[in-house]
Amino acid sequence: MAHLTTNAADKDRFVCIYPVYINSKKKRAQGRRIATERAVENPSCAEISDVLTAAGMNIYVEKDKMHPRENDAQFRGRVRVQLKREDGSLCQDRFSSRDDLMFHVAEKIPKSRAHHKGSEPGAMAAAAGKAGKKKRK
Repeated sequence: MAHLTTNAADKDRFVCIYPVYINSKKKRAQGRRIATERAVENPSCAEISDVLTAAGMNIYVEKDKMHPRENDAQFRGRVRVQLKREDGSLCQDRFSSRDDLMFHVAEKIPKSRAHHKGSEPGAMAAAAGKAGKKKRK
């Protein structure tokens, strides 16, 4: 992850992504910014940072920050993402705006969840244990 520099111009090249922006369980009035059809159910700050890191973006996580309209500590944190370089050019052409980032994250989180869900050792053991047990009457 990247570190935050103290230069004000550097901070301006980073945009904030809060989990509430892409949360399908939230209303627009609560801070959601994308359509519910494209949004994800209860995304975490860690999931957002994982997806953006995998996409090769320069990010840093601010775990102590919270969206002003959010009242659930479960969704604490925000991810800052660098969209532009010092010369004003885009870091990656496929991400020209905050919306592009949010759409990408909302698309990748369900795939990431499916991948992690199947690879959890506890989930496999629990499933195997349930399959082998018989009900007694």
